[in-house]
Parts: sequence; structure tokens; C-alpha cells
Amino acid sequence: MTLAAIILATLAAGIGSVWVAALLMRVGVSSNNGGMMPQRLLSLAAGALLATAFMHLLPEAFESEASAHDLFLTLLIGVVFFFLLDKAELWHHGHEHGHGHDNHPSHGHGHAHGHDGHDHGKATGGWAVLTGDSVHCFGDGVLIASAFLADMRLGLIAAASVLAHEVPHHIGDLVVLRHASGNRRVALVKVSLAGAVTALGGIAGYFLVGQLQDWLPYFLVLASSSFVYVALADLIPQLQKRLTARETFAQIAWLVAGMVLVTLVSGLAHSH
Repeated sequence: MTLAAIILATLAAGIGSVWVAALLMRVGVSSNNGGMMPQRLLSLAAGALLATAFMHLLPEAFESEASAHDLFLTLLIGVVFFFLLDKAELWHHGHEHGHGHDNHPSHGHGHAHGHDGHDHGKATGGWAVLTGDSVHCFGDGVLIASAFLADMRLGLIAAASVLAHEVPHHIGDLVVLRHASGNRRVALVKVSLAGAVTALGGIAGYFLVGQLQDWLPYFLVLASSSFVYVALADLIPQLQKRLTARETFAQIAWLVAGMVLVTLVSGLAHSH
């Protein structure tokens, strides 16, 4: 009975938060005469990812019994890992693109370079976000399972709070994945699959909650390293363009809005 409740609650929290985020984005887009400006969405995503890492995941990790030195080392390893993932994805895309141009010699070098530069940053940010998101969702599943094992009502509250505080973060994920694939449906499926990993965390937590509790801080730090890396290496550089004063203000306002939204929702979830 408890295991079934954990599976249902983790699926509802993990996938439900993604669909709520997608619905909110759709409402926001339709109410803005055909869509928010891509720059504003990127700003919102960067703010949401940074706030998720610095205002939610890292503080929770450092509240644990784990050594600060080990957690910082995990953060460093995580950032380097996502840098290497970036490099591997760049090499993979470059290799594929090179073969494509062998068959189509009419494409100019300038076009190839521009196309590569545009696609590579997008595709890699997507992979890094999905990896970090999956780790984060697994950790959420373990937390929900441990709450259910303590008390059924506490488990339901934990699942509801996870669903709520994941919504603004998943808005950021969906923006990054849409930017990476150029396809709204593909982005939704990928982020939903990452959200479904919450159920795997719940099942693992049910059987191994004692052992996995000790690893939770490291899951949180590893997930945060991916969000920090994507925000600073992929999203922020795309925002560094010469803009008018009004556009710059709007960009900053959306960045701050993403941070405030995640911080407020995380604060509410912790208070409950």
C-alpha cells in the first residue's frame, strides 16, 4: 500500500509539475499576442535555474551532516563533468556536420560556421539540463519516499510541495530544451521523462532509504552544478548582446523574476 502511494505521488509530482509548467507557459504565450520574446524567456530560464541551484538545492545540501569540503568538491566535479559533456556534444555535432558538408560542397564556410555556433550551444545545454534534472528528480523521489515511510500525510504534503516548487524550475528546463530542439513537443516529452525519474527515486527510497539518505546531499549538489553550468555557460552568454536601454531593463527584470519566483515557491515549500 505504501509503495503504491509512493509511486503514484512521485509520478504526480515529477510529471505533473512539468505539465503544469507547460500549461503556464502556454497561457503566458497566448496572452502575449503570439509569444513572449525569446530573450525574455531565456532570461527567465537563467534566473530560475540559478535560483534553484543557489536558493534551494545547495542550502538543502549544506544543511545535512555531509562535509562542506566534500560537497564543494562534488560541485567542482559536477561543473567539470558538464563542461566535458559540452565538449563531447560539440565534437559529436561537428563530426556529423562535417560529414553532411562532404555530401553538400555547395554550402559555404561562413554558413557552416554560423550554423554550428548556433546549434552547438543549444544542443549541449539541453543534455546538461536533462542530466541534472534527472539527478534532481531522483533526489526528490527519495525525499518523498522517506516522508511517506514516516507518515502517509507527511508524504502527501512532501509530494505536493515538490510539485509546487518544481513548476518554476521546469519552466526554465522547457525553455532550454525548446531552444535546443526547436520542437515544443519533443521538449515536453524529454522533460516529462526526466520528471518520471522521481518515481525511480521513490521506489529506490522505499527499499534503500537508510543508505540513500546519506547520498542525498551529493545528488542535490550534482544537480545544482548542472543548472549553474547551463545558466552561466549556455543561457547568460546568449543574453550578452547590445540592446536598447528598454530591452536591457526587460531582460534584467525577467532574470530577476525567474529568481524571485523560484525563491518564493521554495520558501513556501520549506515552511510547510
